[in-house]
Amino acid sequence: MSVMVWILVAVASLGVSSGVGAWVVRAMLGRVGPDVDAHGLLRGGMWIGVLERLAITGGILAGHPEAIAIVIAVKGLGRYPELRGGTGDAGSKAAERFIVGTLASFLWAALIGTIGVAIAGALD
Repeated sequence: MSVMVWILVAVASLGVSSGVGAWVVRAMLGRVGPDVDAHGLLRGGMWIGVLERLAITGGILAGHPEAIAIVIAVKGLGRYPELRGGTGDAGSKAAERFIVGTLASFLWAALIGTIGVAIAGALD
């Protein structure tokens, strides 16, 4: 397969993963319930989600699905203090949104990465 075709498949996969993924995760979180007023808990979630989807999809496209484990570890360690610091109902709702959003984001990124690999393999 031409390098140019592989690059086009990779760029398209990464774009769909990050761009459409933001909409998919937002839709899933909307089904969980309204935004949580948790006084600054989970700041920057949208940007972190975009970056995690890029890392996961890119890892799968590059043939390194173990990148998923690295993203999980970094995100968990980075968010743990914020989630642990939340108290009461707002803290538990924030934790619930974190889990649902993370799983939706990871599943979407893995799906798009796998589809990208399948398309690249079919064009080979």
